[in-house]
Amino acid sequence: MAQTIALQQRRSRKGFSLVELSVVVIIIGVLAAFGVPRLLQSVERSKASESFKYLASVRAAQERYQARQGTYASDLAELDMEQAPPKYFAVGTAGAGGTGSLEDSWTLTLTRSGSSSGYGAYTVTFTEEGYDAANSTIDTDINPQST
Repeated sequence: MAQTIALQQRRSRKGFSLVELSVVVIIIGVLAAFGVPRLLQSVERSKASESFKYLASVRAAQERYQARQGTYASDLAELDMEQAPPKYFAVGTAGAGGTGSLEDSWTLTLTRSGSSSGYGAYTVTFTEEGYDAANSTIDTDINPQST
């Protein structure tokens, strides 16, 4: 008889209680609160790395061009590079760098276009010496070159 009552009680309880479901929803919410910003930061950092890859390719091509022509190129179409333009950045024009002459210096700035996961518009600038932190406005959280 006691076994029959215990069996009926076990069968009558189906599913989860409201308290159990509430605890699970709260745990998922806390995990999402910490995880989503990190995910967005990682996504934006990977998009920013596209600009660094492109500008590194431009820098190498500029050095080859300067070795052949004796000056840096003002038009990126003159460079011998097969790198496609970046998808998430607008490419500026190459101009004279710190010395004011294309014979011995150049600068190029890429500007982030479109939505940037809450980081706003930012720029990445390269010169003949590489990444120009002084003239770039990229946040250190998403800068692939920051440690």
